[in-house]
Amino acid sequence: MRIGHVIVPADDLDAQLDFYTRLGLTVRFRDGDRYAAVTDGTVTIGLADASQQPVAGRTLLSVQVDDLDACVAGLVAAGATAAAPVTGPHERRALVVDPGGNPLVVYERRT
Repeated sequence: MRIGHVIVPADDLDAQLDFYTRLGLTVRFRDGDRYAAVTDGTVTIGLADASQQPVAGRTLLSVQVDDLDACVAGLVAAGATAAAPVTGPHERRALVVDPGGNPLVVYERRT
């Protein structure tokens, strides 16, 4: 497990990229006008348009795991709730809500 990235809403991706690169972050990846990743070399921030926001308008943590199904099952056993996994172009992910009511994304990369 590792923290994959923090997802930040970005309805205007070009403006958000301008802002975050002016902070000194570098663009790591861009997928059209729907998603871009910027990094300081250690932490990645995912800038996501509405189609890529697991919880509309909320900034949330995204955690990469090796086995999505096993991880989600363990989190549910620990008191979380989880939506059914969805497959995107780059990953398979599930929205999980922790026992305190905080949403996060758990995902595994597609190979």
